Amino acid sequence: MQFTNKEVLIFDLDGTLIDSVPDLALSINEMLKALNMATYSTEVIRSWVGNGAEVLTKRALSGSIDISADLDPAFVEKALSIFLDFYAQNVCVDTCLYPNVKNTLETLQSNGYRLVIVTNKPEQFISPILETFGLNSLFEMLVGGDSLPKRKPDPMQLEYVCETLGVNAAKCVMIGDSKNDIFAATAANMESIGLTYGYNHGENIKSHGASLVLDDFADIIDAVVPL
Repeated sequence: MQFTNKEVLIFDLDGTLIDSVPDLALSINEMLKALNMATYSTEVIRSWVGNGAEVLTKRALSGSIDISADLDPAFVEKALSIFLDFYAQNVCVDTCLYPNVKNTLETLQSNGYRLVIVTNKPEQFISPILETFGLNSLFEMLVGGDSLPKRKPDPMQLEYVCETLGVNAAKCVMIGDSKNDIFAATAANMESIGLTYGYNHGENIKSHGASLVLDDFADIIDAVVPL
């Protein structure tokens, strides 16, 4: 399948462009230690990532992907603040780009596409990560999980991108690794590419209705016609 008549390519960040789990896991465990709670392996924490910082914090406090119903909101707020403080100091220590990300993004931009980040990660962390990998200049717009009142799987972030850039959803493609990316695109009447690596809680990305599913980030180049 090839997409035609597109102008804007919208990318998720964690699990799509970068593997940030090592630094997220480190910071979550430092938070748990500060609260005198049990810590978890990186792979367990990996299974909790993908729905934003607050959800990740609640899962860590619950010790499960299923969030406990009796978490005290004030305790969650305290824990989240501790986590974000630790993460701000370790935002790009062991985080790495997935294969073929930088050269593919550069090719897509040189082919005429406008590139955007839409992530559930708090906005303050986006630019430092992109700067570390020399990607900042490639993106026209960055939208974080706390940039707007709602985030993926709600379509609000994608609708905001369309409104801000002056394009309709038919001119855009959402590219991500989780069902939140695909569901947000579907709700925004936007086509989507699902990537089979990344963080999707063990679920097959093919089951969520993406317009196209790819194993390799570099294959996006062949999926979109140069402008």
